[in-house]
Parts: sequence; C-alpha cells; structure tokens
Amino acid sequence: MTEPATIAPRDGGMAPGLGTDRHFKYLILLPAVFILLFIGIFPIVHTLVASVQNINMLEEDTSFHGLLHYRYLFQDARLWESIAHTLLITGIALPIELGLGLLMAFLFVEKLPGRPVFVALLVLPTLIAPVVAGATWRLLFDHRYGPINQVLGWIAGEPVPILWVINPAYVYPAIFIAEIWQWTPFMFLLLLAALSNVDRSLTEAAEIDGASPLTVFRRIILPAIWPVMAIALLIRGLDLIRIFDVIWALTQGGPGTMTETLSIYTYNQGFRQFETSYTGAIAFLVIVVLTVVVIWLLRRMEIHR
Repeated sequence: MTEPATIAPRDGGMAPGLGTDRHFKYLILLPAVFILLFIGIFPIVHTLVASVQNINMLEEDTSFHGLLHYRYLFQDARLWESIAHTLLITGIALPIELGLGLLMAFLFVEKLPGRPVFVALLVLPTLIAPVVAGATWRLLFDHRYGPINQVLGWIAGEPVPILWVINPAYVYPAIFIAEIWQWTPFMFLLLLAALSNVDRSLTEAAEIDGASPLTVFRRIILPAIWPVMAIALLIRGLDLIRIFDVIWALTQGGPGTMTETLSIYTYNQGFRQFETSYTGAIAFLVIVVLTVVVIWLLRRMEIHR
C-alpha cells in the first residue's frame, strides 16, 4: 500500500496556511493587548501631561510650564516628611509581619487537630476591607468606650484613659497594631504554602547528622522558601508604600501631620487643595521611582535564584 503524497513547501517556505494561522492568532490578541496597554498607559501619560501644566482650584492653565512643579517637590518639607512617615511604617511593620507570619507558618506546618479551621480563622482579617478594619480599630481604641482601655483598666485596677489616636506617643503603636493584625495572616498563608513544599527528607537527614535547628533553617529551609518569601515581601512592601485606608480611618494623618503618609499627602493636595498639576508631579515621580526599585529588586531575585 502506497503512502499518500505530501505537498512540500515551495522555495523552502512554510506549508500553505501555516503562516496565515500564525498571523491570525496575533490579530485575535491585538485588540485585548491594545485595551490593556491603553488602560495601563493612558493614566500615566495623562498624569505626566498634567504635571507640566498649571491646573489648580483657581485656574486651569493647560499651557506648558516645564518642570516648575518638579522643582517644588524638592522644596516641599511636608512632602519629605510624609515620605519619612511612609518609610518608618514600612520599615517597622514589614519585618514584624514577616517574622510573625513565619512563626505561625512553622506552628501550623505540622498536622495538628483542627488545623484547617484554625488556618481559616487566622486568614479572616485579610478579607476585611482596610478602611473597615481601620474604623473598627478606631472604635476599639476609643479612650472612653473602647474595650482596649477597659481591659487595661481592669488589669491596672484603675481607669486608663489612653488617647490612642490623638496622643503622639501612642498613635504609631495603634497604627502598627491595626496594620500587623490585618496583614500578618497574608504573610502566614504564603509562607505556610512554601514550608509545606520543603523536602522533609533533607531536613531529617540534616538533623540526623547533628545540624542545629538554626543551621537547618539557614541552609535548607530558607533557600527553599526564599522565592515565595521574596515575592511576599515585595507585595507587602509595595502595599505599605501606598498605605492609605487604615491610617485614614484611624487618624486621617493626625495628630497634625504626624502620621501623614505619601498617599494621604497626595490625596490632600489633589482632592482637598485641588493642586492637580502638583499632585500629578508627585504621582509621576512616585511611579518612576517605584518602577526603578521594582525592576532592580526583580533582577536581584533572578540573580539569587
């Protein structure tokens, strides 16, 4: 029985129809790619255009003003204070969330009775909207009717009228408590998934050879969970850089401007002072800086993979 003849491509090209099919799939994807690029790039371009104009509450001057507002950025002490507040919150909350999340993950990585129920309950805070969580904690911290002061009063044996969201000495602890309470479970969930995939035979062999728990963690566990840990740190770090909801519900940046973060300052400039062009300059500068930082971090993660 003879085999059917095949038609060879002419002039070394592809068989008829293959080139058309390959171009057709790109044509199908083109509208979706265009829409995604438009949605992502248009706000950035619009922000850049607004930042070189002079639009505010009193006038709408759309003529080109160059880098006028960008020069103001370096002279704005309140802006740099808000950046310092943001970095302070990030630098304290992020390591605590990582540490507590890792300890909780080590605790629940073993098969414990009722483990799924406890894990589900621990993850519940992340399901709450941040503004709702902040408003709830503001009620809990209320100096007259809040349960936190009442419990402290029972322990002390006398009334404890701590002004959590007003007194400068307590306002940051209140923010850290609310933020860490809500987002430590996020770190816990990711790290628990990473720890569950660590090869137990390697850790057991190291323990049999006499390796200490710290050595096992540094040499075996940490390299295994580092990719997930790095992504978790990156996600939470970016979230903390743009933190707004919890602090707005708790203090609205007060007392004074003591807890005013970069996002709250930008909001005040754009939607209270109506300094549209100056707000655009702040936003565009933040976009550029964060883009550079994220690209650098992703490259560092690739190097250490």
